[in-house]
Amino acid sequence: MIRTVTLALAGSLLATTAIAEEVNIYSYRQPELIQPILDAFTEETGITTNVAYIDKGLVERLQAEGARSPADIIMTVDISRLAAAKDAGVTQAVDDEALKAAVPANLRDDEGHWYGLTTRARIVYASKERVAEGEVTTYEDLADPKWKGRICTRPGTHDYNLGLIGAMIAHNGVEATEEWLQGVKANLAQKPEGNDRAQVKAIWAGQCDISLGNTYYMGAMLDDPEQVEWANSVRIDFPTFENGGGTHVNLSGVAMTASAPNRDAALKFMEFLVSPEAQAIYAAEVDEYPARPDAMTSERVASWGEFTPDDLELTEIAAHRAEALQLVERVDFDAGN
Repeated sequence: MIRTVTLALAGSLLATTAIAEEVNIYSYRQPELIQPILDAFTEETGITTNVAYIDKGLVERLQAEGARSPADIIMTVDISRLAAAKDAGVTQAVDDEALKAAVPANLRDDEGHWYGLTTRARIVYASKERVAEGEVTTYEDLADPKWKGRICTRPGTHDYNLGLIGAMIAHNGVEATEEWLQGVKANLAQKPEGNDRAQVKAIWAGQCDISLGNTYYMGAMLDDPEQVEWANSVRIDFPTFENGGGTHVNLSGVAMTASAPNRDAALKFMEFLVSPEAQAIYAAEVDEYPARPDAMTSERVASWGEFTPDDLELTEIAAHRAEALQLVERVDFDAGN
């Protein structure tokens, strides 16, 4: 039986480790999103999973627990969070042939500290009524004055936008990216605030025509009766970088903790997560794309269209995070225009 534990009970995991083979997971993702994959893992292996949902301070918690931490695995989203965990010393390298064979090199840490599980594209949501098909082309084009007063986005300081800005720096350099960011700021219809779904709502309400967002939010809106109308008012367009790069992607991933009291079971869990069957289950549940190239993409996600992912290594994007944040603050992006 799978047991989900709260943060208050996370410490009690230590008391259960000697009773049966199990894996203790600290998850940034909501328990309901990962439950189907946990069920499948336990059914196949007989190994119990215990989950503590930690939406903030995951790295800090592991640092505070140190070698006494009951956690074997962390599951989180965004390259910056995975890189931060590695940099903080709370993960360990896992040199495993099954993991390396399943996950493309640009979607895993070169030292094995983390492995990508699913990817999402940072795309443009465009009004079906006010934006013609083919009008959205490149990320660089978002700074064109033709979009003045037509763009909505969440704050530039959010990890999802910092990832995109970091990719822009990697492609075009700091100076060109700062000029681009100033151009996008000049085209904003309103001050950056709220999440990606709030921007789509603004398009539906006629406050702007296009917005930046992650692909999986389309699935989230379609599953919410109050937001279906927002989703149906837009389409997904896949911009690319104009120098030949593809569409910017980020990922969710998994890492083994530095302490990992149940290392063997934890490794089995990681290997299971990158199997074709598990990849299809997990990607469909979170409306994302499997990291494993030969795993099946769900019909819903596939219906949003095909695109060529940018081939930048995510570690390179993470390396530009500090510069990206500096640019956002220097142009005062989140103040709006």
